[in-house]
Amino acid sequence: MAIVEIPLTPEAQSFSITLGGVSYRMRLMFNDADEGGWTLDIGKGDGAILLAGIPLIPGVNLLAQYAHMEWPGALVVTTDRDTGEAPTFDGLGVTSHLYFVAT
Repeated sequence: MAIVEIPLTPEAQSFSITLGGVSYRMRLMFNDADEGGWTLDIGKGDGAILLAGIPLIPGVNLLAQYAHMEWPGALVVTTDRDTGEAPTFDGLGVTSHLYFVAT
């Protein structure tokens, strides 16, 4: 089982990445509202959206409820504090991390 950290910075961002041999396009945005936070959009390499608005919740496989889409692994958020708190605006990629776990 290979575990790879997806490098992030505490800002809205969009990038291409290959995970499990498949090319994806990821976009992360911060929703500054009550119960808001960081969300993730995942698209095909050509930009066609597959999933949109996935909240970055620590400690769970973000793709588990979409298993029917046959992902090549899991996406998991962790925090350095081990408290299970959602990534803060300025903590994304600093104290909160996104990992791809190949299956």
